[in-house]
Amino acid sequence: MQVRLFQPSLGTEELAAIQEIFKNAWLGLGPKVAEFENAWRAFVGSRHAIGMNSATAALHMALAVYRFPKGKKVLVPAVTFVATATAALYCGLEPVFVDVRKDTLGMDLDDLERKIDSDCVAVVPVHLCGHPVEMDKLLDIAAINGLKVIEDCAHTAGGIYKGKTLGTWGDIGCFSFEEKKCMTTGDGGMFCTDDDDLVAPVRAMRWLGIDKDTWKRNAGYITEGIEDRHWYYEISLLGYKYNMNDLAAAIGLVQLSKLPGMNEKRKAVISRYLEGINDLAHIQPLIPYDLSGNIVYHIFGVRTDAHRRDGLMRFLKQQEIATGLHYTPLPLHPLFRKHTECVTNALSVYGQIVTLPMHVELSNKEIDYVIENISKWNTMQ
Repeated sequence: MQVRLFQPSLGTEELAAIQEIFKNAWLGLGPKVAEFENAWRAFVGSRHAIGMNSATAALHMALAVYRFPKGKKVLVPAVTFVATATAALYCGLEPVFVDVRKDTLGMDLDDLERKIDSDCVAVVPVHLCGHPVEMDKLLDIAAINGLKVIEDCAHTAGGIYKGKTLGTWGDIGCFSFEEKKCMTTGDGGMFCTDDDDLVAPVRAMRWLGIDKDTWKRNAGYITEGIEDRHWYYEISLLGYKYNMNDLAAAIGLVQLSKLPGMNEKRKAVISRYLEGINDLAHIQPLIPYDLSGNIVYHIFGVRTDAHRRDGLMRFLKQQEIATGLHYTPLPLHPLFRKHTECVTNALSVYGQIVTLPMHVELSNKEIDYVIENISKWNTMQ
């Protein structure tokens, strides 16, 4: 039996949506993107949602739109996907790595406070695996220190913390619809905010700095006045080719309708895993998974002793069970080796963690096969 680490859940409804896009012969940035943006905005409860081609693009725009002076600092967790930190580099800003909590792997707010100085302009909390950072406490720290808060929600879609949707706590929320995430558009992302002043510049910046979307120019081509002519547009700022397209948005609308059910299925998968590994001496859950509330998890993983971890991954690979590691602490990568911030917890948990197969299409038979082989490995220790 081969067990995949991640797998998107796609069906005939997505195919029908794609077929409709082909029929209309408008695949690029168009009205379907606007429809998806409106649906997503309503789903998470934000005033605005802007479709992007990735969460990486959304993170970049989230920092770029504020036009912070070059060399200012952005606080990011040491354990996250690289895009959280490279978004700062794209803007000529300096990432400062904050340690993580040993239990949740989320940003350690005590360490965050220690590392804030007068050059810090923003903080990017990451809801790793989908587990919420303590956003109420983080917002208090940010307010005292004048920091913009940009939530990296790549691992959650619909998760709620203390009655408020993740991605709507901070100034900006950035979501991922890459193929392995809670829902997918193939590749894609969303920029969410309640700040009206950010909308126009971000919409232009995601479309090469052009002040009108192509489909809007096409729809208004008969209006009098040079600003409304279908061929006329102006570029007043540096932009990027970061737009979502109608093909992705059509898939996204179908996936969004399925998202609540898919999130519940993920909870069922985690519950079965937790029951299966409960009595294993050398295995513990990666984080304190809470299945009682409205937390949405994207990753399921376990911990073992550092001297056993690689052996577990090799053993599961031999049984054709895919595993992963989310993530290598960023200061260990060559790109960031000049950063010498103390991230003791991140480095200590790095050798212990293993990501296990986790997706909506995972069958009970596959879950039990994974548990069975972890149990076999456990008895060999």
